[in-house]
Amino acid sequence: MKSKQLAFYVFFLLFGAVSAQDSLTVVPKKSYTTKSLEQASPPVIDGSLNDDSWNLVGWGGDFIEFQPDENTAPSVETKFKILYDSENLYVAFRCYDPEPDKIERRLSRRDGFSGDWVEINIDSYFDKRTSFSFTVTAAGVKADEFVSNNGNNWDDSWNPIWYTKTRIDAEGWTAEMRIPLSQLKFSKSNNQVWGLQATRRFFREEERSLWQRKPIDTPGWVSEFGELHGLVDLEPQKQLEIQPYTVAKLETYEAEEGNPFKDGNESALTVGLDAKIGITNDLTLDLTINPDFGQVEADPSAIALDGFQIFFREQRPFFIENKNIFNFNLSQSQAGNTFSSDNVFYSRRIGRNPQGFPDTVDGEFVDQPENTAILGAAKFSGKTKDGLSIGVLESVTARKYATVDNNSQRRREVVEPLTNYFVGRIQKDYNKGDTYIGSMFTATNRDALTEELDFLHRSAYTGGFDFKHQWNNRDWYVAGNIVWSHVKGSEAAIQNTQESIAHLFQRVDADYLEVDPSKKSLTGTGGNIQLGKVGDGYWKFETGGTWRSPELELNDIGFQRQADDLRHYTWIGYQTLKPDNTFRRVGINYNHWSYWDFGGNHNGLQFNTNSWQNWKNNWFTNIGLNYMPIRYSNFALRGGPRLRLSPSISFWNGINTDNRKKVRFNIFQNGSKALDNSYNRYNLRFGVSYQPINALRVSAFPSYSINNDKLQYIDNIDTTDGIRYLNGEIEQRTLSMSLRFNYTINPNLTIQYWGQPFISRGRYSNFKHVTNPQAKTFEDRITLYDNSQLTFQNDTYEVDEDGDGIVDFNFEDPDFSFVQFRSNLVLRWEYIPGSELFLVWSQDISQSADPTDPLFSSLGDNIFGSIKPQNIFLLKFTYRFIL
Repeated sequence: MKSKQLAFYVFFLLFGAVSAQDSLTVVPKKSYTTKSLEQASPPVIDGSLNDDSWNLVGWGGDFIEFQPDENTAPSVETKFKILYDSENLYVAFRCYDPEPDKIERRLSRRDGFSGDWVEINIDSYFDKRTSFSFTVTAAGVKADEFVSNNGNNWDDSWNPIWYTKTRIDAEGWTAEMRIPLSQLKFSKSNNQVWGLQATRRFFREEERSLWQRKPIDTPGWVSEFGELHGLVDLEPQKQLEIQPYTVAKLETYEAEEGNPFKDGNESALTVGLDAKIGITNDLTLDLTINPDFGQVEADPSAIALDGFQIFFREQRPFFIENKNIFNFNLSQSQAGNTFSSDNVFYSRRIGRNPQGFPDTVDGEFVDQPENTAILGAAKFSGKTKDGLSIGVLESVTARKYATVDNNSQRRREVVEPLTNYFVGRIQKDYNKGDTYIGSMFTATNRDALTEELDFLHRSAYTGGFDFKHQWNNRDWYVAGNIVWSHVKGSEAAIQNTQESIAHLFQRVDADYLEVDPSKKSLTGTGGNIQLGKVGDGYWKFETGGTWRSPELELNDIGFQRQADDLRHYTWIGYQTLKPDNTFRRVGINYNHWSYWDFGGNHNGLQFNTNSWQNWKNNWFTNIGLNYMPIRYSNFALRGGPRLRLSPSISFWNGINTDNRKKVRFNIFQNGSKALDNSYNRYNLRFGVSYQPINALRVSAFPSYSINNDKLQYIDNIDTTDGIRYLNGEIEQRTLSMSLRFNYTINPNLTIQYWGQPFISRGRYSNFKHVTNPQAKTFEDRITLYDNSQLTFQNDTYEVDEDGDGIVDFNFEDPDFSFVQFRSNLVLRWEYIPGSELFLVWSQDISQSADPTDPLFSSLGDNIFGSIKPQNIFLLKFTYRFIL
């Protein structure tokens, strides 16, 4: 077997080496020469190109098609001009269109990218890895993104202050932009050269054309830009912006009789401050004091039965802006979905829900805070002219108390300590951007842990190094990283970590692990390495490995699903480069993964093939198949022995209609099945969007999933005859639907609604315990309880294993039905650039329902029944001072 694997890898390495000898596509670099306005009046930003100042420079043009048919003449002509003065960069676009009445002017919020648009990308660092992107649609809607990692990251949370207008005329449409130099980052030199790219989307043909040609198979984005010349004696601008805000909030909910903390309503008035200070033109300090994020959308509903934490994306503006700087993924996407969210920094830890809860007795009421207040946070970030990227984040969250009432006698208990979070990130470019080396360090320090919070780490530190080297015109690369973690705390805290779901040192058959109750610290490592080929031709591949030692622990300020894992993967991909009579583009992929633990146990082997298709009518489809002949889990029995799982197959398939249409649909389905029928799962998601007018879009995305599993974990129960690893057969059904309504009155005034009803119901039967966890057949792994051994009363099952009339153990009825409805209605008005007014109405209903009720009626009864929802009404006013 090993000799076959070796031959397999040698074949692909030789294949790649031969491919590397193919002649590379060398594209000449274009250049555009701008001029300073000097004494001339700057153009008025009104969308008309009739200012005399535009005559100072010539047109840049000769765009080339990028999609769908690369390196051909585009359907329509596009040209641009660029001017500058001591404070601004000015850009003009002329977009020809023989049928101006067919120009698509769809409205959306900022960063919507709807309809026809033009875009300019500026690599003012001239590092060939990062750029600033400014887009305007024919309707005048702005979009802006900070581009990093040579086009692999596009951060639309970056919202600079700039100005633009568009107009439609007999020749097509025009756009003008004024971009303050304070929003760009560049060095101080007498004669500068910047990277430059201009892009146009011709909506009717779904066509992209570029000023500087970029072949489809050429890796990277920023590295392929043309050049902007003529920038003489530019002075870097320091940014200074201060944005105070005030928030008025009213919360109503159903009053709870006898509970002094739940009288039906609460109100608050808060103030805070955000600031952006340019320390130098390259480096910026962002500050926030007493931040409020009440306008952000609520997390979607979710429920997990595997015991692992659920990853939710960050939505708070302060933390998502420039988030790419602090990104340090432990694994690349080809390492498999298990680790796709693992990161050294997970900003949702800052301001998290309090982790403690007071001890209470019957008759006591608790006022438990929902979130931990962020007293303040500072973020220092940027990139120097020498290619050094710097990111530093410091945040302090408040000590939070729960108040306990006992017949009007009150006491307070700490449920979250005063905590300091620190994140530092640096990265240095070499070899004209083809190589980088970076490092990261984080620290979490908690102050004065009480006895009730003794389960938390007193301090937690992580560090890491990463690198990437590219060669042969960025066609080949080798990349990787290594991280370490060190947590400190009481003996109870470290034992809690060792026994948590991510580690499970207490596993009974893991002879290479043991719980050490005397430990007061834990140190672990993780990382990955990849070798790949991504450009110059039809074929791509990547092979690599990733690991997490049993002791690795990142969850104080990072996100980590599990430890004790080693895995190898290989991906091979084929893509077409030219459209034909059926497809615009097609891709076909092959993957395989193999997993081990640090005890040398082979826990998984998976094979995958998948394909995606972009059809000539601009529909998108995809299909994928998986086969897993080897499956073991160290975590399924939550500290019990390693469990053999049955071989399985799975699939996915998706269809998306043309997203340019007023009415568009998408459907996605995926399913999996054990070959011995011990489990089967199926999920179906459907979506429809309707845009009756340019300003209005309505969409609905219903989802329904089925989970039938004959071995669903319930509990590990101690009995006089040993531990019973109790499982049951679950029949789970989950139904939800996301509803969205977007009405754009104008690009600066929008109304958005999101709502999601959700229900997940699980019914258990055929209770059993695991007796031979690694037996080859499913039936040999378990012992099934029959009806004579089970008695059900008062929501509890009693088990008499030997039939002697004496109850050996009992467990609570595991059936569940969880119902939730969440919604947000937000009116947003950007009354002047950078200053906003928000009116927000949020609603939440979360409760348990009767698992015996039918799914649809249970959802309706609990959402539209007599329960009063929690309502939050919020008015937020911000004003940005630009100094």
